[in-house]
Amino acid sequence: MSTAAEHYKNLLANHYVWMFGVSFEEKVAEQKKLLEHILQLSNVPRGIALDLGSGPGFQTLALAELGFSPVIAVDSSAELLAVLRAHAGSYPVETRILELASLDSIELTASAIVAVCMGDTLTHLSSKEEVESFFVAVFRKLAPGGIFALTYRDLTHELTGVNRFLLIRSDDHKILTCFLEYENEQTVVVHDLLYKREEDGWTLEKSSYRKLRLSSDWTASALRKANFVIQTQESIGRLSLIVARKT
Repeated sequence: MSTAAEHYKNLLANHYVWMFGVSFEEKVAEQKKLLEHILQLSNVPRGIALDLGSGPGFQTLALAELGFSPVIAVDSSAELLAVLRAHAGSYPVETRILELASLDSIELTASAIVAVCMGDTLTHLSSKEEVESFFVAVFRKLAPGGIFALTYRDLTHELTGVNRFLLIRSDDHKILTCFLEYENEQTVVVHDLLYKREEDGWTLEKSSYRKLRLSSDWTASALRKANFVIQTQESIGRLSLIVARKT
């Protein structure tokens, strides 16, 4: 079984932007609108922002458009960070190839005003203990009053039978499906199957990796344990959203 980093390198990174079914620019605009709402930016000073698990940079560029500078994009995928750099233009963006568990090793010229960890990156960490350590590291990187916003998929509700088979996206040339295998109360194995139409027929790429099963209440409690104050805890579509502040 692959690690999350290996899974993205071997399969998902090459198709990640395609998965969303909209253009790169439309996804940035969507995330900009979301960040304006959840961060209540009228009261937030501008400065350094951290995009933790940035992927190709939808939130990175949204934060840059909202006036944060520099925006430091952290991800373990060199391939996805290359996509970000190709779209960054003159935006004040820096990229760092790094696992989130090693966040403490990043040196900043000043404390960050905002940190985000969005999409489903949080569940890529290896254990609840690693999540707790990650939250402590984020707290250290933030200035007093700094905001930490995260979204992720709560996998604590177990799907059964054929409901474990999910169509992610399809078009005339690709079909991406996913099968969820619930190992235990702590983890689920994600099996991604990508069918591609070639000149001589369809081919199949496949890879599997583990995700954590984290309830929204457990995550909020872990943030409080790291000395954050919870401002927002709700659902946005299929994702759990939590916004926390360093007092």
